[in-house]
Amino acid sequence: MKKNLLRLAAVTSTVVLTGVTLAACGGSSGGDGMLAAIESGEVTIGTKYDQPGLGLRNPDGSMSGLDVDVAEFVVNQIATDNGWEAPAITWRETPSAQRETLIQNGEVDLIAATYSINQGRSQSVNFGGPYLVTHQALLVREAETAITDLESLDGKILCSVTGSTPAQTVKDALPGVQLQEYDTYSSCVEALRQGNIDAMTTDATILLGYSAQAPGQFKVIEMERDGEPFTNEYYGIGLAKDDTEGTDAINAALTELHDSGEFDRLVQENLGSDESVSPGTPGDLSFLDN
Repeated sequence: MKKNLLRLAAVTSTVVLTGVTLAACGGSSGGDGMLAAIESGEVTIGTKYDQPGLGLRNPDGSMSGLDVDVAEFVVNQIATDNGWEAPAITWRETPSAQRETLIQNGEVDLIAATYSINQGRSQSVNFGGPYLVTHQALLVREAETAITDLESLDGKILCSVTGSTPAQTVKDALPGVQLQEYDTYSSCVEALRQGNIDAMTTDATILLGYSAQAPGQFKVIEMERDGEPFTNEYYGIGLAKDDTEGTDAINAALTELHDSGEFDRLVQENLGSDESVSPGTPGDLSFLDN
């Protein structure tokens, strides 16, 4: 009876639009935790809508990208592991600056949205994963010759997204950088296209997706410091703080994702032969101590 009531409450809180379930007024968690949402048959997942190859809402309303595929695999694997039916998914756009708030308010049950795990965020939400490791890079115009590495950014106008860490990391390393922030990565890309900024920085995975979407317009420049990647970014799946059961279930599903070879297939399908991506180790957050 409880399961039926949960299912009814979740169904009435969602709508279907152009073939994709989109968020109505709030998520399906209702404060009961991620596992309860999956068991109910309705789960709300946050992701990006403007990141080709990772999280993209297509013109026909469908969703695509590595984060989308990973999230779908996780909730379906959790359902299978518990003998539940695969849940219907409501997708919710989750800009970088809003991710913790949306989780804390119960508007989403989990988020897979190029969500780098760090100390500050882990104080507000739990993380399953990491499922992927990448590093920070630069996107510049194809004809750009003055920017070739990290140091050549000094005095340039650099863009990233409000609430993300990469631009501030560069600013800390090079105080002469002029930092410009936008609400979305696609706004940064357009500013770069128009010549309003000199470079855009974020994870290499994201930049490669935008470069592939506009052949001949942009190029990706790797950033190193002392012969090593400028940063390492560990992508995780965010969920409500102290939801230990949900976190353990996500890690078990992600382990199956890697062990089955499905993760490698999804990377190839969404990002091609991208050497900027490697599997993470679900449940191992020791990197936070470094």
